[in-house]
Amino acid sequence: MSDQVQSNSSNRPSSIDRRVFLSASGGALAAAALGSTSLHAFPSSFHNSVDDTIRVGLVGCGGRGTGAVTNALNVEPRAKLVAMGDLFGDRVDSSHKNLLDEDHADRIDVPEERRFAGWDAFEKVTDCCDVVILASTPHFRPQQIEKAVAAGKHIFAEKPIATDAPGVARVREACRQADEKGLTVVSGLCYRYQDAKQETIARIHDGSIGDIVSLQCTYNTGGLWHRGRKDEWTEMEYQIRNWLYFHWLSGDHITEQSIHSIDKIMWAMKDVPPMKCSASGGRTVRTDEKWGDIYDHFNTVFEWEDGTKLFHSCRQWPGADGEVSDYVYGTRGTAAIQNHRIDGEVKWRFDGSPNEMYDAEWKELFRSVKGERERINNGEYMCDSTLASILGRTCAYTGKTITWDDMITSEQDLAPPVYEFGPAPVVEVPRPGTTKFL
Repeated sequence: MSDQVQSNSSNRPSSIDRRVFLSASGGALAAAALGSTSLHAFPSSFHNSVDDTIRVGLVGCGGRGTGAVTNALNVEPRAKLVAMGDLFGDRVDSSHKNLLDEDHADRIDVPEERRFAGWDAFEKVTDCCDVVILASTPHFRPQQIEKAVAAGKHIFAEKPIATDAPGVARVREACRQADEKGLTVVSGLCYRYQDAKQETIARIHDGSIGDIVSLQCTYNTGGLWHRGRKDEWTEMEYQIRNWLYFHWLSGDHITEQSIHSIDKIMWAMKDVPPMKCSASGGRTVRTDEKWGDIYDHFNTVFEWEDGTKLFHSCRQWPGADGEVSDYVYGTRGTAAIQNHRIDGEVKWRFDGSPNEMYDAEWKELFRSVKGERERINNGEYMCDSTLASILGRTCAYTGKTITWDDMITSEQDLAPPVYEFGPAPVVEVPRPGTTKFL
């Protein structure tokens, strides 16, 4: 799910003051939870004053963004990619070349004047399109969502949607404004669009396993890419090109990757957030400075108001056994969400072939945009699942038990004072008992 495209350019976009960057759309901070639901009865019909083409723009030209373009073009013949942007020009060029080599090359209409690089590339792409794909480094997602909503664009937002609580609050407010404008917002939390997962969750909700007693999820994987360091890169460029390993950029892997497991559990719990959390974590194999400041494992316990607990673990250890699983234990049986199975008084297993969830989320996005179904706004659950993952990370970093209410109002803003190619945030590995929660 992570950006896998190698890039070697020494492109140096101009700097931009953070106050200007973050206020591009005038989005306001909002700590209160979003009040709207995920589906809305009134449709938001698409119209393009030029022709019936649905103009798609891509912000973030790594592996996930490039893949999202392919998924969009797979399901909607009217869709055409018309603009691309990234902080680094070499990534735009690489993604553009890769897309021209694939099946939908005839609908890649991105001349050089609509290929943008730099800190403001996201604004330029957004102004060119009807639907914008936001798939760049997660730290930058809040201002990109704010810009898209202010410009009246429909949104596909990759997970996670922020790396700190203030960022989540800004996205909540932007999604509230998207409701007012009748805009579609689809989240990259793709399991919610897989029919096998939908049927499994429906059986949990209809009582097939009885009352939920406890939950468990695991996301254990190997290592991921590292792009190394080049002499011509400043520290800021080095960190952004290796964004996975700096928690201000990625949110750490509990937020960037294991959010999928946390989101499935939140879904099973009908998106009621946990009351509090405690956690531990650390660096067992990521001991070299090249791995930045993130952990390589987390063990987390989330607790709901009624005492129900989720036991969550995740790790990224090269050479170790992997596992991705999610279990919901009830008074009448057990649901294995990842394996689409229920055991106990009710015996059930999904017996079909699961749909391609990456295509499915785009199919529903376009149906929503064209007014063929209830309008989609995934803002509430994508914010809550992101915040839950940030809560788990923060508890591990600090060694403290933290409540949902304290997390949602946290003012711990991870952003640097200025976005420019020069110095970057100081790399300091979090230490439980020393690292503070703000």
